[in-house]
Amino acid sequence: MKKGLLNILKGRFLVSDDAPKNWLFIIFTSFLATIMIGSSHSADKKVHQIAALNEEVKELRNEFVDARSDVQQLKLESTVMNIVSEKGLFPSQVPPKQIRVKSNKVEE
Repeated sequence: MKKGLLNILKGRFLVSDDAPKNWLFIIFTSFLATIMIGSSHSADKKVHQIAALNEEVKELRNEFVDARSDVQQLKLESTVMNIVSEKGLFPSQVPPKQIRVKSNKVEE
């Protein structure tokens, strides 16, 4: 056991007769480790993008709520009357009359 551990620490398994098999395994595990690191970085990048998009959605939702409240304020009758009174328009003192049209169709 002590001799096997000493051989591993000295790297004799890399220069022995069956070294090509060991080298292929080392290259394969290095390749897998590189792929795992790359996929981990990709996943982290996507998590950051999702967080940034969620923040943007919150900001846009706040802007929407502000704009909607502004529009509701502008639709009020008092606001409309103030705006048009500055241009010289005032509400009518005479109430509107309803017009009814009777058709002259003859039923068959």
